[in-house]
Amino acid sequence: MPNAPEYSVVSYGREISDAYLGTVQGAVTGLGARILELENTGGDGYTVCKLYVGYDGGLDRLRAAVATAAASVDVRAGGEQSAVVPPSLLQEARKLLVMDVDSTLIRQEVIELLAAHAGREAEVAAVTEAAMRGELDFAASLHARVKTLAGLPASVIDEVGARIELSVGAEALVKEFMAAGHGVAVVSGGFSQVLEPLAARLQLTFSRANLLEIEDGVLTGRVSGAVVDRAVKARSLAEWSDQLGVAREHTVAVGDGANDLDMLAAAALGVAFNAKPTVQAAADAVLNLPNLDVVQHFVKL
Repeated sequence: MPNAPEYSVVSYGREISDAYLGTVQGAVTGLGARILELENTGGDGYTVCKLYVGYDGGLDRLRAAVATAAASVDVRAGGEQSAVVPPSLLQEARKLLVMDVDSTLIRQEVIELLAAHAGREAEVAAVTEAAMRGELDFAASLHARVKTLAGLPASVIDEVGARIELSVGAEALVKEFMAAGHGVAVVSGGFSQVLEPLAARLQLTFSRANLLEIEDGVLTGRVSGAVVDRAVKARSLAEWSDQLGVAREHTVAVGDGANDLDMLAAAALGVAFNAKPTVQAAADAVLNLPNLDVVQHFVKL
């Protein structure tokens, strides 16, 4: 198969055992795929092994074989996982990375940090969890959670912004993509008053979130305009890729909740980052390490 499409089979974990790699490699060659190159790399707290393979049997078949092989190995200590990357993301072309914010780009849920100022954190956290599992309509749940913030001084926004912590490797991931000339965007069901300073600091290409309504220096308990829900997230990816002239086959999306499902499906590679089970089941790649910068190894920068 000299002219077969080239895929990347990426294995990653805190450690990667020889048994795991051997099983994955055996599944790949068992399909008749030809191994073109093997690359070992990694980052702070994780290791990565990439198999570049030529295969003409299709992406779905290759993914199924790798998933079955990976699931057959006991991965207690290393937390090994594997993802199959389509040929389009290995091409020398400009790419677009679009990420969720809360519990993805950053470690926290901003709405919960705000709700803590109103003494309603536990209540709001329970609603957030249910919404992220897909058990509640996101827009309705957002309105209910924001209502608990009514009467808080607008100054709490800056206080919460100062407490934001980026996920491990988030800044490194952004820098790697941007330095290579690619676009990096974030779209959030959270709030633009918190997101905009962070997006400016990271020099992101695009950002979008909900706008908290403020009157006379006080939160009204409402948001202005349409809610950024799962449909808006997917449309944002399409809009931004069009603006940059990036083909949809050169896009990557990363998220953790049900609100991200449409965006993950719209991208060439949808990555579930420490995500809810329904999101992991639907994603093209699952990343259950705390290191967001593993995502850079899914593409050719």
